[in-house]
Amino acid sequence: MPRRGRTVGRRTILMGGAMAVLVLAVFRPSGAEAQDDPLPSWNEGVAKRSITDFVGRVTNQGGPDHVPPAERIATFDNDGTLWVEQPFYFQGAFAFDRVKALAPRHPEWKDTQPFKGILEGDPKAVAASGERGLVEIVEATHSGMTTEAFNQTVADWLRTARHPRFDRPFDSLVYQPMLELLAYLRANGFKTFIVSGGGVEFMRVFAERAYGIPPEQVVGSSGLTRFRLAQDGTPELIKEPRIEFVDDGPGKPAGINRFIGRRPILAFGNSDGDQQMLEWTAGGAGPRFLGLVHHTDGEREYAYDRQSHVGRLDEALDEAAQRGWTVVDMKRDWTTLFPPAPRSDQ
Repeated sequence: MPRRGRTVGRRTILMGGAMAVLVLAVFRPSGAEAQDDPLPSWNEGVAKRSITDFVGRVTNQGGPDHVPPAERIATFDNDGTLWVEQPFYFQGAFAFDRVKALAPRHPEWKDTQPFKGILEGDPKAVAASGERGLVEIVEATHSGMTTEAFNQTVADWLRTARHPRFDRPFDSLVYQPMLELLAYLRANGFKTFIVSGGGVEFMRVFAERAYGIPPEQVVGSSGLTRFRLAQDGTPELIKEPRIEFVDDGPGKPAGINRFIGRRPILAFGNSDGDQQMLEWTAGGAGPRFLGLVHHTDGEREYAYDRQSHVGRLDEALDEAAQRGWTVVDMKRDWTTLFPPAPRSDQ
């Protein structure tokens, strides 16, 4: 059937962990339970079975669908796929908080949109500034500092900021079933990557602690950096106020090719921004797994898809039905959503 024109939202750099002890518990299962069921937070059903059947086929040495370990590449979107993305992308919350923190140095922001809207708590005014306004926010909050200083600022924010609904640290709102899936894939020789519209340097601060994915396996939107020698001769990278690469929509296959160099055999997303990544993965030879997380649980999290302003899932949902991709129904397929709350949160 003819494909409708796409409007893939450019999350730019504003898009996109449990405590380390909780993550280690996930990544290092022990005992009979871990051996009997590698995905204990998944209900028995089509979605879980499709995952375990696929992994079984590609790891069956001598079988017709065997894939060598070097080619077992799995890519995952972050926002809405590995952690919560509602009611706003978490990196957007970080940027807004940074505007408020930096406002005393910029008295002109009191009369300049979109900063005026942020300081006055007027989301409509911020939204009215459009993509240009978002770029201005990114430039103001993500540049003019060394990469080390930015990383420390993100880490400090993650320690203190709380989600408005769950009153938990943002990086504790990772999905337990997806943590189990990542661990299961790695235990079977897969190399797991994040491929997200979120800022690559923002995600690298928490990705290894939250998901067990090291910084070099995180692909995301990026800004330019400039090398310089500080006055004392220390080499450093300065973040420039210019976006270099947007890893969303059609940018995701380009980013995979540029930074990974192998086409995945498994890809997971949750929105139309992930559609091209799944299509690119599906286009390779041999066995392929394509998955979408469908947010259907308004009680434990949020229920949204076709009309959502964040994480819209419309055309990709239609294509999943047409092509037989696996759609994970959050309410039906997951027994639990999050790891236990961090001790300091209880």
